[in-house]
Amino acid sequence: MNKLLSALAVATASVVALSGCASGGGATTAPSAPGSPAAQNITLWLAGGDTPDALRDYLKKTYNEKTGGTLTIEQQAWPDLVTKLTTALPDENNTPDVTEIGNTQAPTFTNVGAFADVSDMYAELGGDKLLQSFVDVGKVDGKNYALPYYFGSRYMFYRKDIWKAAGVEVPTTLDAFNTAVKTITEKNPKNIKDFSGFFIGGQDWRNGISWIFANGGDLAKFENGQWTSTFSDPNSIKGLTQLQEIQKSASHAPKTMTDASVYLYLNNSDVIKDGDKVTGKTSLSAATVMAPGWAHWSIGDLVKKDGKEVRNWNDDTFGVFVLPGNDGKPAPVFAGGSNIAISAKSKNQAGARELLRIIFSSDYQQMLAKNGLGPANSDYAQAMATDQFGKALVESASNSKLTPAAPGWATIEASGKLEEFFQKIAEGGDVASLAKQYDDILTPMLNAK
Repeated sequence: MNKLLSALAVATASVVALSGCASGGGATTAPSAPGSPAAQNITLWLAGGDTPDALRDYLKKTYNEKTGGTLTIEQQAWPDLVTKLTTALPDENNTPDVTEIGNTQAPTFTNVGAFADVSDMYAELGGDKLLQSFVDVGKVDGKNYALPYYFGSRYMFYRKDIWKAAGVEVPTTLDAFNTAVKTITEKNPKNIKDFSGFFIGGQDWRNGISWIFANGGDLAKFENGQWTSTFSDPNSIKGLTQLQEIQKSASHAPKTMTDASVYLYLNNSDVIKDGDKVTGKTSLSAATVMAPGWAHWSIGDLVKKDGKEVRNWNDDTFGVFVLPGNDGKPAPVFAGGSNIAISAKSKNQAGARELLRIIFSSDYQQMLAKNGLGPANSDYAQAMATDQFGKALVESASNSKLTPAAPGWATIEASGKLEEFFQKIAEGGDVASLAKQYDDILTPMLNAK
């Protein structure tokens, strides 16, 4: 008997020892003979509200038609997901049979035996056509435990009217972007208080790491069996220095702000009005923000449609573009999104595996694409490139990156150390000194199991 998921306890409010039957240091393997899924009633945990109701209904209906069983979908809040999974996954009587898990959280769970081995289904579910960066974070010792669910690479949303008024063109290089947003801030063509050419929160590491990646740096490296934090790498320092300059000269976002809902500061009627009249609870406003592709549903004037308030995107006011690198390619941005996995403790392995077949089917993958969620299978990602949002998503994803597949990454995210580090950079701290300080803090955490 081993401690199961003990590494996850660090990411929760208190240290909890969770016992289970995982063997060695790898992940628990699903039964070799799963049996028939007929009439197995299973539970799927979905994180947040990104999966639309129509897709949830499809999963429930299709699962029932194929197996005769009932699929119950329970939505979990993102901030509570790691804590709830840490408690539920080792308990065979309370574990979800299948769960969505953030791609940056997947390595910690896969390394401590939380998920069932689905390597024998890998080719059937898409194989090498699946988004490989997401496959890699769900893999241990060459075996597959968590597979991609959907992706949402980040790109730029901007106010065309403000960029035009400032006399600035959409950039084709990262250096040109850095200059453009500074110029727009200085010109402030609508004379708006606390105006940002590019609005990026001081704690926003998920967008901020793009400058590290674009300059050839990285967050960590794996050598000789150990992970090492690499903020002190010269290329990482170069990227962080550029980011600090943007924070100083182009952004009035709070230094304590994360990447949450930045698109609200771009909206037309909610925040920005002609002249210096600003409505809403804040005077902050922006010409440019960086957000995952699905943010476009939240940008635009509020209008009534079928009795509901929705956003009305106006192509004359808003536009999108991919953050460019300096090498002719899109800048490497962090690919947000999720993985999907079967609980190793599920009593309904056969039914859970049947649900995966439905999720990775052509029909469901196309449904994800049509709803603005990058599908796991690359064959269907191209189907998204039918409008400006789909094209930007596919283009930005072509050179995207994930956080390190280190066993302690979920612990690092939960600790708040990244937010702390990036806030200090935004506040004007010495980049090299801070990088060395936080490399020393994060390296042991990366290797925690």
